[in-house]
This record gives sequence, C-alpha cells and structure tokens, in this order.
Amino acid sequence: MSNVHKSTKMVAERFTVDLNKPLVFQVGHLGEDYEEWVHQPIMSKEGPRFFENDFLEMFTCTKWWVIPVVWIPVVCWLVIKSVHMGHTVSQAALMVVGGVLLWTLIEYTLHRFLFHIKTSSYWTNTLHYLIHGCHHKHPMDGLRLVFPPAATAILCVPIWSLIRLLSTPSTAPAIFGGGLLGYVMYDCTHYYLHHGQPSKVPARNLKKYHLNHHYRMQNRGFGITSSLWDIVFGTLPPPMPSRKSS
Repeated sequence: MSNVHKSTKMVAERFTVDLNKPLVFQVGHLGEDYEEWVHQPIMSKEGPRFFENDFLEMFTCTKWWVIPVVWIPVVCWLVIKSVHMGHTVSQAALMVVGGVLLWTLIEYTLHRFLFHIKTSSYWTNTLHYLIHGCHHKHPMDGLRLVFPPAATAILCVPIWSLIRLLSTPSTAPAIFGGGLLGYVMYDCTHYYLHHGQPSKVPARNLKKYHLNHHYRMQNRGFGITSSLWDIVFGTLPPPMPSRKSS
C-alpha cells in the first residue's frame, strides 16, 4: 500500500499542471522540471488564470496603454523638476538620453540575471513564474506582457536610490526620468514585438531577434529594445538559418 502511495506521489511531483486551474500555486510543485516546462510555450492569446481570488487576479492583468498613461506624466514632472533646479532644457535633454541608455543596461541585466535565473524549489519556481516565467510559457498573453504599475513602482525604489547616490540632487530627477522613459519604451516595444506585424527594419529585425530568444535560444538575446549589451557581453545569438524558397 505504501509503495502505491509513493508511486502516486512521484507522479504528482513530476507534475502534471492543470491548465484549467489557477497556475501560480501549481508551478512550484514542478521542482527541477520547471525549467523545461516553462520553456515549452503555449501559443494561445487567451492567458491562464493565476489566482483563485478575483482581487489578486485583477492585479496580474495590465493593458499595454496603461504604461505610458501612468508613467509619461511622471517622466515629464521629473524632467521639469531638474529644469526648475537650474538646468537648461538642452542639459535636461542630455540627462534624459543618459537615463535611457542606463535603462538599456538595467533591462539587459534584469532579463539575463533575474528573469532567467535557474530555479527548482517551490517558492523560487512560483516567484519566477510570476516575474517572467509566465511570459515564456504564454508569450502571446497580451494582458501579462507589460509590468503592472505597482511592480514597476517597487522596482523604481532601488534604481532611484542608485541614481541619487551617483549623481547630484539637481541632475538625479532628469536622469531617473530618462530611465523611466526608457522603461516605457521597453514595455511598449516588447508588446509590439509580440502583437504587431512590423514590415520594415529595424522593427522587423527586432521582432525576429526577440522571437529567436523565445523559441530558439532562451540563453541568448536578452536585449529587447536593442542588441547593444548582447554585443558588449557576448550573448548575441548566432543568426537564424535562412529559409530557402522552394
């Protein structure tokens, strides 16, 4: 009897995820099988349910346009703040450009070292699925492609602290505003790469580049808005083989 019980338990731990039930508290049971499971994408545009609780579920869904609506006014306020503290508009613009460039490095670093960290325990699998695993499992889920504003606000705290530490009180707002603008560009670009149909370069090439990361080489091509840091740090994926027309 005990052997039958152990056998049943092993099957459960190997784990069969029920896609008709909320997923968040299931995926942790996958253990070491989570890495393989999460990189076997489901292409449906209809995303899964995360939580049984409707209130929690509400916070997991964000339409793409919410990102610029929420954050662009904040960007403007931050840049104006630096101007009011004595900088010219052209100086503030240069700070914004620096902030956007800084964001591209943050984007690469987060994607490579946090979003693609290897996990195997129950809670690390669960947390990873919430942060990024859900996107690789359901890459066409349009309501879970951009970051919810609450999550972005939490991420802003250490970034703002770092910029304040490395800059001056009058330059920090515009630089941070540039970083925030870079984030808005990142999230909107990311959404477009999955749901848009670009016909011209560079957008068409960027879409191919990102889809290559999803479906061919998940350990390469971490840049979303640019391949700059993939080139710098040697994570540029080899080119996809060209399709020969018959």
